Amino acid sequence: MSEKESPERDRVSFGVIASAAVVVLILIVGAVVYFSRDDEPSTVKVEGGQVTTGDSGLTGFASPEIDLFGRRVDIPNNPAGQPLPQDSSKQRTASDQDWLTAAPAGLTDPQGWQRVYGASVPFTTSDGPTRLEDGLAVGYSHTPQGAAVAAAQITYRLNARPADRNLYVKQVRVSAQQIAAYDQALADDRLPKQQPEKVTRYLVAPDAFQIENYADDMAIVRLAVRGPVLANQQQWSAVRLIMVWDAGDWRLKPATSKTSQTEKVDSLAGWTKW
Repeated sequence: MSEKESPERDRVSFGVIASAAVVVLILIVGAVVYFSRDDEPSTVKVEGGQVTTGDSGLTGFASPEIDLFGRRVDIPNNPAGQPLPQDSSKQRTASDQDWLTAAPAGLTDPQGWQRVYGASVPFTTSDGPTRLEDGLAVGYSHTPQGAAVAAAQITYRLNARPADRNLYVKQVRVSAQQIAAYDQALADDRLPKQQPEKVTRYLVAPDAFQIENYADDMAIVRLAVRGPVLANQQQWSAVRLIMVWDAGDWRLKPATSKTSQTEKVDSLAGWTKW
């Protein structure tokens, strides 16, 4: 490992879009994940993959792999991901005791976490996404669980591909002024079309989520991203995301202040593990 690679390896900015002009407008996540391992993370194949094709394009999965923490992540043949069959009976309702704390179904099963453009994103069998539209994962349930899944999907995808204008315009709740700033950053070539593997390798599945507040039109979601072990105690970085229900689906609402939306967490007590 070279000296040039070491700082980037030990301290990776999770989600800082590469444009000073629009980062305040976007401000999706600012969680910083620290890693202190000396060995280079490796990609390990595991058995069980199956490749199929369909009339509408690539479907099915290649052989699954292992992420930075040794967890399974499936590799869809469609680079945009593979939505899974849904069972709406598994969705929680407002009358359920665990309405705000239940985990969506399917994420502990194979294909629940898929590597999309280098980032691990969730595909549930209860709360979406239900389909792909123009390469975007859409169709999330109008539930706390749907909001949490959408938060992870949209945030991770935009971090992996900051110059994906279609994603930014359609799945981020932005103003005309914000779009203009974003377009200027694109024109100035300040947003990468695809982050390199040395960045996306750290876009792994968050360990847990928490619904800080929920209403029909807005959800405040926190994601806990695994960090280092300090004094024999696991640490996490928690990022706070605002989701709004707009035109029948969840969209990300960018923070509008420079105030950090992240904090360190030393316990997942009170959190929902995926």
